[in-house]
Amino acid sequence: MTRRTDAHPRPDLTRPDLTHPEVGAPFFSTWRVGTPLRQKQTVEAIAGTWEARPWPADGLLGYHVYIGHDGSTLLHHSQWRDEQAYEAFVRTHRQERVDEIDTAVPGIERLGLGRYRRYRSARREGNPRVPGCVVIVDIEFEGPDPERQRAWVDAVLEALEAEPNPHPGGISAHFHLSTDGTRVLNYAEWESAQAHADALAAPGDGVGSATELWHRVQNWPGLKGSTVSRYDHALGLLPV
Repeated sequence: MTRRTDAHPRPDLTRPDLTHPEVGAPFFSTWRVGTPLRQKQTVEAIAGTWEARPWPADGLLGYHVYIGHDGSTLLHHSQWRDEQAYEAFVRTHRQERVDEIDTAVPGIERLGLGRYRRYRSARREGNPRVPGCVVIVDIEFEGPDPERQRAWVDAVLEALEAEPNPHPGGISAHFHLSTDGTRVLNYAEWESAQAHADALAAPGDGVGSATELWHRVQNWPGLKGSTVSRYDHALGLLPV
């Protein structure tokens, strides 16, 4: 059976556990649906399609959908034990679910699937706050280089640790490395979208202060570019 977590009365239990030790293959993908109304309609179509069917695979530990603040996109975050479990799902269960969702909301544009491995996480100890906004920072490098991916994340965490003016709205950061060696995805939890916007508007370049460590991060050799997107967690699906 499939359990829908966003109906839970405690919001801290509706969200994914980014540090779940059994998750060996976290995947992220984006759908463009066009309007805020279609965002909501698509979330409900996903929920109805999945709740009407048995949970499709033992190797799928959780599936979460987020509504983009751009009014057009949805972020999908699936947590798999390994890539083999995902490939088996694609062969046996994926298409019927996609077809039903597309019938309910025609014209969805699927922008590709990113395969990742979580590398490191940072969270303020003893922080009881429930995130009100998820910020996805997508970093792209010039060509594959797993060592560069790890070194860059290490440098970011060093800069965060030494940050002289930490922004109070930041709760956690979970850094994922793409399996093709070209990207880093930071799944960051913030108290609210306004807290994140205030942090970006503060002096400095981005969230970090104008320190030497942040300058090193922002000018890393081979760094091609980055995008920042804000989301609200809209749907959580788990096996019973």
